[in-house]
Amino acid sequence: MKVCELYLSPAHNFFGHHGLSPGAHDAVSVPAIECVAGRGIRGDRFFDFKKDYKGQITFFSAEVFEELCAALKVAEMSAGATRRNVIVRGVDLNALVGAVFEIQGVRFMGAAECAPCYWMDQVFGPGAEAFLKGRGGLRARILTDGILEKSP
Repeated sequence: MKVCELYLSPAHNFFGHHGLSPGAHDAVSVPAIECVAGRGIRGDRFFDFKKDYKGQITFFSAEVFEELCAALKVAEMSAGATRRNVIVRGVDLNALVGAVFEIQGVRFMGAAECAPCYWMDQVFGPGAEAFLKGRGGLRARILTDGILEKSP
């Protein structure tokens, strides 16, 4: 599995905004993230959100992102628009639900699919939510402390 991009989202754009307009907080591309076991990613909006939260860190497939952009004819969109923390290549994220896995010495437990919501249609265009059903990414718990960096 290759780590292509890493993002922190210091504040919520969509979570808790149902019926309201989205927030204006960009996901910030970073070269590395600090994973803290049981708590989340230091500096991210879900750090210490609640005990045993299943979305302490989120993953998204670079391949799915590319397919989505091609299908909806979206150009020049950052993978950060998905609001996922780690963009990876070369892995079936759905296969990691319920599994313990390790990246760069940091251990994770795949907790659940990161199901797409209706906001995806606003971010990417009509049809994005339907396109991403079953491949919206992975929510995971962080089991050990460590640093993730972009792969060379």
